[in-house]
Amino acid sequence: MFNRDKVFLGITPTGWTNDDLPLLGDRTSFEQVASEMALAGYQGCSVGHNFPRDPAVLKPALELRGLRVSEPWASTYFTVNEMEAQTEAGFREQLAFIKAMGGTDLVVAELGHAVHQQPVSLFPNKPVFDDDQWDRLVTGLNKLGQIATNEGMRLCYHHHLGTGVQYRHEVDRLMESTDPKLVNLLLDTGHLFAAGDDPLDMTRAYATRIKHVHLKDIRVDILEESKRLGRTFLESMQAGFFTVPGDGAIDFKPIFQTLADADFQGWLVVEAEQDPSRANPLLYAKKARAYLRDIADL
Repeated sequence: MFNRDKVFLGITPTGWTNDDLPLLGDRTSFEQVASEMALAGYQGCSVGHNFPRDPAVLKPALELRGLRVSEPWASTYFTVNEMEAQTEAGFREQLAFIKAMGGTDLVVAELGHAVHQQPVSLFPNKPVFDDDQWDRLVTGLNKLGQIATNEGMRLCYHHHLGTGVQYRHEVDRLMESTDPKLVNLLLDTGHLFAAGDDPLDMTRAYATRIKHVHLKDIRVDILEESKRLGRTFLESMQAGFFTVPGDGAIDFKPIFQTLADADFQGWLVVEAEQDPSRANPLLYAKKARAYLRDIADL
């Protein structure tokens, strides 16, 4: 299905620890997380809050385990007044980091007015951007995309629950408004499914523009319970509405086939934020790895 020389499997640390809720797994060391990622059979990972930030320290530690960095995260705040300079500075810092680590992809998401880290019910409180905010977001992303492209890097936009780009129609507006040569799409299957949209349909629509993938599955019963109870994003995560591919409601095989048919090249990254006290991280990492080996031959 995929070209093994051009498609790589990664995993995020969010099954072990969580940047949005650092107390989850806070006693788990970076060394244990990285070693278990390697033991489960992955080629790379994103970077968690307890990872070393100095490339001179992090790179050899990952190489020792046969891992490399799949992407760093850069938050943008273009929809918040007078935040352009700070946003660009943070992006450039992450760009320098991933260059030093030998990677190519930067994941960005607009967190202006976002509620996924706030103690409010997730779905009723997501921000809705006005036309001026959309214009500022598009202009800012095109600028960052140009900065990345000039350095041989790829900006990949992450649609995200609790932000102003959550639903499919918001992703469509972003894709229609930004320069396709500068702004790529990160497909996150779990975030889109939880928002009530179809990951396969969006994959078909943007297959040639998707350059990075986060693989989440959804436990529908817990998702519906979280909506009914008005849970926050973090409460929903702790309750277990996210899980690894093959353990929930999403059929990944046609999604992978669509990407393979479009000659997808890049990272497929397992990302399932779960409470490690309830979902053993290594067990679920291995479960996802077996599923991906079975249906994607990777």
